[in-house]
Amino acid sequence: MAGYAERKALYEQIEVARESRVVAYVTGDRPGAETRVSPEIVDLFVDHLDAIWPTKRISLILYTNGGDTAAAWRLINLIRTFCDELEVIVPSKALSAGTLICLGANKIVMTKQATLGPIDPSLNSPLGPIVPGGNPNHRAPVSVEAVQGYLDVAINELKITDDEALAGIWTNLSEKIHPLVLGQIFRTRQQIRTLARKLLEFQKTESEIIDRIVSFLCSESGSHDHTINRREARGLGLAIENPSTELYDILRALQQDIVESLSLRTPFNPDTLLAGQQQANYVAPRALIESAAYGSHQFVSEGTMSQIQAPGPAVPPQIGIQDMRRFEGWRKEA
Repeated sequence: MAGYAERKALYEQIEVARESRVVAYVTGDRPGAETRVSPEIVDLFVDHLDAIWPTKRISLILYTNGGDTAAAWRLINLIRTFCDELEVIVPSKALSAGTLICLGANKIVMTKQATLGPIDPSLNSPLGPIVPGGNPNHRAPVSVEAVQGYLDVAINELKITDDEALAGIWTNLSEKIHPLVLGQIFRTRQQIRTLARKLLEFQKTESEIIDRIVSFLCSESGSHDHTINRREARGLGLAIENPSTELYDILRALQQDIVESLSLRTPFNPDTLLAGQQQANYVAPRALIESAAYGSHQFVSEGTMSQIQAPGPAVPPQIGIQDMRRFEGWRKEA
C-alpha cells in the first residue's frame, strides 16, 4: 500500500545516490481536488530544512502544475539559505511556478518524461472579468502575456499608430478588464522576468543565454500549455542532468506511490464517492511536503458528503449534494 513509510525508504535511497538530503514537494492535480504552490508552505518547509541542516547539497523533488509566483520565489530563496548547492529533481512535471523554482537550482535533474513549462503567469483577482454565462462570483484569470499579445498585434501586426485609434483599443480593453487588473498585469509581467533573471544566475549562465531563456519562457513559447522536455530545456541553455538508470527506477517508484497516495488518476467526484449511499465520509490528501528527516506534512480535506432533497414543490423532488468539510489544511501525518 502506498504511504509515507514507502516513500521515506525511496527518499533515503535518493540521498545515497545523490550524496544529498532530500525534501519533496507535491501539489496534487487530482481532478476536482487540485492544489497549487501557495505562501503557507514556507513555514512548513522550515521544519524540514532545520531537521536536515547542516548539509552541503539539497535535492528538492518537485511535482506541481504551478501556483503563486511570490511563494515560489520565497521558497527557492529559503531553501538556498540551508545549503551550498541545490538541485531540483523532476520525476514528472514542474510547470509554471514550478519551473520558476527550477530556474533557481544549480542543476535540474529530469527524467525522460519530465516536463517544464512557460512561466508567464495568469492573474486571479476579484476584479477580474466575469465568465460569460457563469456564476457572477467566479472571475476568469487574466493571462499576462495574452494582454501584451493583444497590444502587440494592434501595434506590430496591424500597424496601428494613430493615437486616437490606439486610445480606442486601450479603452476597449479596459472595458473588458478592470484598469487596476491591467495595472497589476504589467507590474507582474516585469516582475516575473526580473525574478527569472536573478534565479538563473545560480546556473552560471551567460547573459545572452539568460535573455534567451527568459524570453522563451515568458512569451515566445506561444502558449502557457506548452510543455518543455529535457532535450528542449537543455537546448534553451538550462543546466539539465539525466538521472542514472538506478535513480530513474527509484523516481518511477516514487511517482507511482505519489499517484496512488493522492489518487491523482481518480477524479474527486461526489457521485462516485457516494456510490448510491445517502452519506459517505471521506479523507482526501491533496498535497505533500516530506523528508526522511522530519516526516510528512499533508494538505488534507476531510468531511462528509450527503445527498439532500432540495426544498420546493418539484415532482420528482430535486436531489442535491452537500459537502460538509470538517477539516481542510496542512497537518503532520508522520
